[in-house]
Amino acid sequence: MFFAYIGFDAVSTTAQEAKNPKRDMPIGLLVPLGICTVLYIMVSALLTHLVPYSQLNVPDPVVQGIRATGQQWATFLVEIGALAGLASVMLVMLLGQSRVFYSMSRDRLLWPWAARIHPRFRTPYISSIVVGLIVAVLAMLVPLDVLDEMTSVGTLLAFALVSAGVLVMRKTHPELNRPFKTPFVPVIPILSIIFSAGVIVSLAPATQIRLVVWLLLGLLIYFNYGRKHSKVQFSLMNANSTSAQHGSSGETGYVE
Repeated sequence: MFFAYIGFDAVSTTAQEAKNPKRDMPIGLLVPLGICTVLYIMVSALLTHLVPYSQLNVPDPVVQGIRATGQQWATFLVEIGALAGLASVMLVMLLGQSRVFYSMSRDRLLWPWAARIHPRFRTPYISSIVVGLIVAVLAMLVPLDVLDEMTSVGTLLAFALVSAGVLVMRKTHPELNRPFKTPFVPVIPILSIIFSAGVIVSLAPATQIRLVVWLLLGLLIYFNYGRKHSKVQFSLMNANSTSAQHGSSGETGYVE
């Protein structure tokens, strides 16, 4: 179920390309989320009315439902729609991931090439090409069920970390301007962390091991490059230096 909602967070990764993020981001996130949630519920209700839910744990549950109606010709349309949907999801996720790398590079957590902008199209083209090549290689070499589990566990961890980040930022930087704020904090972030962690624990041990290896690879990149070049790191160092210089006069530097 949560896998169906992965694409929505890609909207937030394109915030820097929005003309009016304060207005466009909430609309772009909440309106499609509401529409798709209603559609998901309607499809699920219709499927379980046509076919017992115990028979729907298959790769093509909608096709199973269509077959139960006796309209075999309609299964072709459903399969075409499923292929088109998968293609659009892949393109959206490629778009979102390249923008994540772009933002990380601008914060100097990744190498400068990830933030290079195409002179004509004004998009992070090198980041898009690199992400596309990596995804293509993985799709050729790794079985689909393994890729599915890796995508699931990675997404769940990202959801949990973002929710934890909301809690930390509300505590450490309450003064920041927030045109759009997560409602019902800390209830929603805490529930998000609990449910995401619960699903991670329920996944196969091999998937959890892959997650640990992926995290170690990310930490290796961070401590060997990102931490040394991070803008946040330089800001903290400058703040601490300013605080130390003015400490004797009773002035307080910005430490957060």
